[in-house]
Amino acid sequence: MPKCKLLFLLALFAKIGFIQAQQKFTLSGTVSEANSNETLIGVTIAVPAFKTGVTTNEYGFYSLTLPQGEYEIVLSYLGFQDIQQTIRLDKNIKKDFSLLEAAEELEEVVVTDDAERLDIRKPQMSVTTLAAKTIKKIPVVLGEADVVKSLLLLPGVTNAGEASSGFNVRGGAADQNLILLDEATVFNSSHLFGFFSVFNPDAIKDVKLFKGGIPARYGGRVSSVLEIFQKEGNSKDFKVNGGIGAVASRLLLEGPIIKDRTAFLVGGRASYAHLFLPLFDVDNKAYFYDLNTKINHKINDRNSIFLSGYFGRDLFSLSENFVNTYGNAVGNFRWNHLFSDKLFSNLSLIYSDYFYGLELDFVGFEWDSGIQNFNLKYDLKHYINDKLQLNYGMHNTYYVFNPGRIRPNSPDSGIVEEQLTKKYANENAIYLDAEHKISDKLSMSYGLRVSQFNRLGQDEFYVYENDNPVLFDPFTLIYREAEPIDTINPGKGGTLKKFLNLEPRVSASYNFNGKSSVKASYTRLAQYLHLLSNTSSPTPLDVWTPSGPFVEPQLLDQYAIGYFRDIKEGIFSFETEAFYKEIQNRIDYIDGANLIANNAIEQIILNGEARAYGLEFLIRKNEGRLTGWLAYTWSKSEQRTPPRDLTAFGIDTGRSDLETGINLGQWYSTPYDKRHDLALYGSYELSKAWSFNANFVFQTGQPTNYPVGQFEFEGLAVPYYGPRNKERLPNYHRMDISAILTPKRNGRKKVQSEWVFSIYNVYNRKNAASINFRENEDTGRNEAVRTAIFGIIPSITYNFKF
Repeated sequence: MPKCKLLFLLALFAKIGFIQAQQKFTLSGTVSEANSNETLIGVTIAVPAFKTGVTTNEYGFYSLTLPQGEYEIVLSYLGFQDIQQTIRLDKNIKKDFSLLEAAEELEEVVVTDDAERLDIRKPQMSVTTLAAKTIKKIPVVLGEADVVKSLLLLPGVTNAGEASSGFNVRGGAADQNLILLDEATVFNSSHLFGFFSVFNPDAIKDVKLFKGGIPARYGGRVSSVLEIFQKEGNSKDFKVNGGIGAVASRLLLEGPIIKDRTAFLVGGRASYAHLFLPLFDVDNKAYFYDLNTKINHKINDRNSIFLSGYFGRDLFSLSENFVNTYGNAVGNFRWNHLFSDKLFSNLSLIYSDYFYGLELDFVGFEWDSGIQNFNLKYDLKHYINDKLQLNYGMHNTYYVFNPGRIRPNSPDSGIVEEQLTKKYANENAIYLDAEHKISDKLSMSYGLRVSQFNRLGQDEFYVYENDNPVLFDPFTLIYREAEPIDTINPGKGGTLKKFLNLEPRVSASYNFNGKSSVKASYTRLAQYLHLLSNTSSPTPLDVWTPSGPFVEPQLLDQYAIGYFRDIKEGIFSFETEAFYKEIQNRIDYIDGANLIANNAIEQIILNGEARAYGLEFLIRKNEGRLTGWLAYTWSKSEQRTPPRDLTAFGIDTGRSDLETGINLGQWYSTPYDKRHDLALYGSYELSKAWSFNANFVFQTGQPTNYPVGQFEFEGLAVPYYGPRNKERLPNYHRMDISAILTPKRNGRKKVQSEWVFSIYNVYNRKNAASINFRENEDTGRNEAVRTAIFGIIPSITYNFKF
């Protein structure tokens, strides 16, 4: 053989060998809990020698692509035993893992889920994750474990006070939070006006709150996303757990229908304190109940289906004269499909309904209203390689808004039945999101969401002169409602107005040494729905309305930068973030606005702007007998509604140059502005039988208005007020403690039990929910009266499972 030909063949064989050596294969599968087959979210699958790894998605799926070779794979999830396994990757391998719960040794007790630990390398920031185990330990009012109340102990999250529903994130309003339960939108997250949340902790698997750096797959709200997933049900054994508390009890059943393939979950809660009120000759009622359901079926290795639902109702009545009923109902059908070992898809068909109604017997009518939506989502996750993952998909939501229906509740009430004009809208979006590991030190997440909102026609729509539904009176210097000049009837098949917004997102993380990193993010979000409320927290009387010809969508730009560090091999972690955000088209109301049963909401709304900025700190102790965290936030939240000048747009409004706007067009504190917010939480494992928990909270008092003077009119003293939200309620603070007793389990008995003893507001602080002013009957002088919701509240709860 000629020498040149021999050299050519050797070179060719060497090249083929090189290509073969560089050939890549994929390891994929699901990770679940060994005792129940419950899939686990956020499990780390790491390849230490290659300095790479992935985490499981919302359905426990993972995919990891590596060059051909032999690797040591490590699976870790705190609270569970690690798995170390050597895998020869010379072809695509599908491998499922099952993790066993770690036995708790007193010397090193694990009380948090791995998802609560900070991932230094990931570009994702401004995310809070809590495990159900942690939530159940935190002391709360009346001893009922509560998802939302637990989030309030973390930086950047507050609420409008005790017994207030909803929560506020980084100076945003409660209606600016997107709340998802198994991907379905929940419009009111509270029971009994905020005493409890609608989420049964026994049925919850994962809780994640995005405060910033929100991935492109989420949209529709400008403040935060609270994503909650229910358990899937135990497909191995039938299990029961529940609890009996001072005011409410709960029960959860789960088990296999077809072992290892099909499982169900049914959970219910109900309060019963109202049953004892007749003993004290009290005719009032206040109670709630809810139901969680889920069925999942594994068709084969590539297909699984899920059917989940939630139904809840609240009732509050004052004798029979005033009855208020409200609640959520959601349902979701999901289909998981694995196209390949690198492409995972989820198709969801979702229905969500929020109903709220009143019965006023002394007036003689019933009133009900609500919002419904029908949502189609198709999301795909594409594991391109070990350095690049793509998320992309489309969402479409159709809305029906019922602003109110009034009907008589007796033949002789004199009330004429009336249905306020229903509103319709359609929101759709497409998105693409990338998670990109650029180098060992630099990782990025970037994406774009394109959203479109169509305000559809309705049976009756008012037309105003100069397109101005709100007029300004230059003599009284107040705004008033404009009279319509015409009415059109476009019908719901037409379109009143369309909006299109580009919503880019980008986050980056620079890792210094595997123990610390700096992260930064920019987020653009659009919100097309508005909650009409003249209170600082949502109540069942609030009304949702869509953007349209007179109400522009809210637009957010948020910037954040932070520093993150693991200390002493992760025993401690520290994080701090600074944020700044601006919101366009934040609505406000003219003075004296009437929001209830108003068929022309646009007559009382003015578009303004809002801004918030602050600094957050969080230090955690993650391991050992004593665990917990210290959280502190300094922040400022403001709003402004300046005089409207539309001449730049070629619109002659005929307005007076004296128009003042709200608060003379100056910035003023929002009702949820909390300058200082401090929370300390600790959990101490004394023994296998006893554990102790405590938290302390301090917050700056929320803004309010006090009268600055008064005048007499026909013998009556009439107060008048200064600038909006110029004053504040007194500072808020309290301490809660609890002790958990877990009796030693008798080996012959299947029942495991625990007793939870808790005291809310240990030192009986009378925190002001409001301050009102009245004339003292004895002295004739004005005096301030503080109204407090809670003092000290002890409680006992008994939990069991078998």
